Amino acid sequence: MAKKQQYGHTCAFCGGPTSPDAALVPSPLDTNVCICTDCINQINELMEDYKPSKGNARKDAVTMDKVPTPREIHDFLNLYVIGQDDAKKYLSVAVYNHYKRLTQLNDSAENDVDIEKSNIIIVGPTGTGKTLLAKTIARLLDVPFTIVDATVLTEAGYVGEDIESLLTRLLQAADYDVTKAERGIVFIDEIDKIARKGDNPSITRDVSGEGVQQGLLKLLEGSIVNVPPQGGRKHPEQKMIPVDTKNILFICGGAFDGIERKIAQRLNTHVVGYSTDANKQKIQRDNYLQYVAPQDLKSFGLIPEIIGRLPILTHLNPLNRDALLRVLTEPKNAITRQYQKMLKMDGVELKFDSDALELVVDKAIEYKLGARGLRSIVESIMVDAMYSLPGSGTTELTITREYALEQIRKANFETDSVV
Repeated sequence: MAKKQQYGHTCAFCGGPTSPDAALVPSPLDTNVCICTDCINQINELMEDYKPSKGNARKDAVTMDKVPTPREIHDFLNLYVIGQDDAKKYLSVAVYNHYKRLTQLNDSAENDVDIEKSNIIIVGPTGTGKTLLAKTIARLLDVPFTIVDATVLTEAGYVGEDIESLLTRLLQAADYDVTKAERGIVFIDEIDKIARKGDNPSITRDVSGEGVQQGLLKLLEGSIVNVPPQGGRKHPEQKMIPVDTKNILFICGGAFDGIERKIAQRLNTHVVGYSTDANKQKIQRDNYLQYVAPQDLKSFGLIPEIIGRLPILTHLNPLNRDALLRVLTEPKNAITRQYQKMLKMDGVELKFDSDALELVVDKAIEYKLGARGLRSIVESIMVDAMYSLPGSGTTELTITREYALEQIRKANFETDSVV
């Protein structure tokens, strides 16, 4: 029974009733511990946020009001990723449709047609922007997003991480809110590293190849999976968190090094007829990846079941010289802008000559490292300046071709005397 404030009795939450009409409610276990009616009213107001509203829809349910359109998602990707318009278009549509699917789940009145999720697989050489696309989309999304690596996965019972640990990262991104995590997006990088090692039977099991693919099937298709909260191996004594993957969108990416040979063999198959030579002449032999098809993934080592659960297949084009030059300067987080910002903190204005930038691009093409190689080359050029300039009183630095070439040779990137 509530009673007015008495001497020696105060609210255990706020320290005492602040309003003259407040009353104290004693604990049934200890009459000396009380809570005031003001705190009770505030707790009731807070609990309203966790109660289902009309139509059994959560307050944090996904709505289409603030969802960017595919074109807006594409424009946002353009700020950070150069080129790759086809891949951007596929990703933009897939993410937008994922929001539509989540919206449909909240509206029980319009569930006559179920919208199936469309998982994506992206094929592209190293350094063309697969991971960058995923990280850039993560900046924009309102749903939990995580990037995981397939190379550490092994079949259950062997050394390595179990397949279910992929969802541990998603739970962490959602602050262990299971309902929120079940609407998230997972980017599985290096998916090509779990390809089947060969068609020949062996006395040893392919525990990090085909076994992992078979374990991924239930995640991609949608099922309730027991996830270890701390990741790693599962233990019988460990408490598991059940997660339904039915509404989680999976985006897979991989370099698939050597798949061009599989594509070339398929395209150059001998066909009876007079139009064979004409069809072959239309093929651009410098970029076979644009002709990638599901049967090529099967030839590379992915099992047909997992290919069927990744219905959207897109590719990333190799970056040519002009694209690499744009990567150096145009994106918001371009490597040259990063160094300019770092040196600006030390009061130094940094400039790059166009000849120096062209040298960096030429070396990246020579080493065949793609856009990722640009950073390693610029790092080798800037390391001496980053070491000596802070505190030296210098206010301006211009990177010339001669200075860049000298630093590249010093870093043992270049051993020839003629460039």
